[in-house]
Amino acid sequence: MKHMLLGLLAAMAMSAPAHAEEKQVLNLYSARHYQVDEALYDDFEATTGIRINRVEGNEQELLERILREGEHSPADVFITVDVARLAQAEANNVFAETGSAYLDERIPAHLRAKTWYAFSQRARLIIYNKRKLQAEDVPTYESLADPKLKGLVCSRSGGDTYNLTLVASLVEALGVEATEQWARGVVANFARSPKGGDLDQIKEVATGRCGVAVSNSYYVARMLNSDRVEERNLVEQRVGIVWPNQADRGTHVNISGGGLVKTAPHPKNAVKFLEYLASDSAQRHFANGNNEWPAVPSVAVDNPALDEMGAFKADTRSLWDIALHLVDAQKLLDRAGYR
Repeated sequence: MKHMLLGLLAAMAMSAPAHAEEKQVLNLYSARHYQVDEALYDDFEATTGIRINRVEGNEQELLERILREGEHSPADVFITVDVARLAQAEANNVFAETGSAYLDERIPAHLRAKTWYAFSQRARLIIYNKRKLQAEDVPTYESLADPKLKGLVCSRSGGDTYNLTLVASLVEALGVEATEQWARGVVANFARSPKGGDLDQIKEVATGRCGVAVSNSYYVARMLNSDRVEERNLVEQRVGIVWPNQADRGTHVNISGGGLVKTAPHPKNAVKFLEYLASDSAQRHFANGNNEWPAVPSVAVDNPALDEMGAFKADTRSLWDIALHLVDAQKLLDRAGYR
C-alpha cells in the first residue's frame, strides 16, 4: 500500500506541472512582422494570464515547418498575411475547426473559411503620378491594360502573393481567358520589369519613374503618417489614389488571418486567442497600429491617415472562392510573360 501511495503521489507530481503549463501557454507561429503587434500580445497575456511563445518568420517557411513537424508540432495558432497562404495551409490540412460561435458571428462570411478567419483587411488600391495621369485614367484594375498607359505601369513580380490574389479575383470576376488578355495588356504597358515591394512602387510613382502602380493601402497610409516631412509631402503632393472598380464589384481586399493548428497542444488557449483577435480592442489596434481595417464591421476606425484616403466600396465576394483560382492566376501570368 505504501508503495502504491508513493507511486500515486509521484504521478500526480509529474502531471501537475504539465497540466498547469498547458493552461498558461500559447505557441504562436506568426508571419506578421509588425512591431506594433507587441501591444496585442502584451494585452492578451495581461488579460488572460496565458504566456505567448512566438515563432516568427517567412510565411512559407513557417507553413513548411508546421508540415515538417507533423503531429509533434508545438504550434497552437498559425497567423499569416494574404489569403493565398491561408488557403495553402487549409489545403495541406494544417487547421482544425474552432467550433467558436463567437468567431462565426463576428467575422463576416466572405472573410472566413471553414477553418480560418480574417482579423484585418488591407485594400489593393491604384496609385498614380499626378503630373502624368488623372484619376479618371485609371478607374479600374482592368484599365491598367489600356494601351494609353504604355510605358507607365510598374508592378511587383508576377509570382508575388499579393499580385496572385488580385489576379485570382479578376479570374473570379472575368474568367481565365479575359484575365489573361488583361495580363498581356499590362505587360505591354510596363515601364520596367516587375520588381520590388509596394513601398518601391509608391516611391517610383512619386518620383515619376512610373506613372501608375498597385499598392496595399497600409503602405500609403504609413507614408501619409510618416514622421519624415519630406516623405509625407512627396506622397501628398505627387501621388493620387484610386479605389478601383467602385462602379461595379468594388476594390479588392486582402487580409491577415489565422487559425487553430489541428495538432495544437493547447487548443483551448488557441481558440481564446483567436477570439481575442476578434474583440473590439484588438480590432481597433489593427486599424490604429498598422493602418489596416478591422475585419469586424461594427468596429469604428479612428485613424487620420485612413480617413484622409476616404471611404470606398470593398469587393465582398468570398475570399475562399477567389483563392480557388490561384493556380490559374499563376499559369496565366506565366503565359502572358508577367514575370
